[in-house]
Amino acid sequence: MAELNLKDGLKAMDVAEYLRQHPQFLKDFPDLATQLVIPREQGPAASLASYQLETLRRRNSELEQRLAELIEIAGENEQLMVQVHSLTTALLRTDSLAGTVQCVVDRLTEDFGTDLVRVMLFREAEQLPDAAWLIAVPDGAAALPEFGEFLARQEPLVGRLAADKLSRLFGEQASAVQSAALMRLGGAGMLAIGSLEPNRFHPGMGTVFLKLIAESVGAALARYPAED
Repeated sequence: MAELNLKDGLKAMDVAEYLRQHPQFLKDFPDLATQLVIPREQGPAASLASYQLETLRRRNSELEQRLAELIEIAGENEQLMVQVHSLTTALLRTDSLAGTVQCVVDRLTEDFGTDLVRVMLFREAEQLPDAAWLIAVPDGAAALPEFGEFLARQEPLVGRLAADKLSRLFGEQASAVQSAALMRLGGAGMLAIGSLEPNRFHPGMGTVFLKLIAESVGAALARYPAED
């Protein structure tokens, strides 16, 4: 067998001799055992040990991959939490109804990178900005039968919305919306986020952050109750 020259002139035979003189080496460095290749042709014991090591390596690899995924998710969640907090503090600094709804749209567009935002309020259009993203519905839920089932619940609606809902929310841009998130703002109205990506919002996704956004916006709007 040809000699292998290692770092600083150290030879493979030197390593082998060291391991013979220190049989507890792998006990002191168990992680090294998972990286060594044990030949299977030296009998059942060696084959079993090799199989066990390969199984352990595979499991370790799967765990490392899962851990990396969890770390990535944790990082994304941390970023979302910071963005929701920034939205909440920005809403606290507003001092008018117009400023509040403008803040909502600006923050969702800039900080969350949303494609389309719609704020639907159950009130007259007075004191509200004249903007395409704002929809005033003075008669409230009674004028929106297509949203009756949604408004009866407290949970956000995510995924592909029905055509009548999309049309009511996004008008001429409805055909471009591939997925959406719809949130109830207490009794003040609804908040809709439309995406050009089919998988941006889907039924299996978590909605905790959407609920937090809806609660913050709903609380901010509650400072300006609609006149009867």
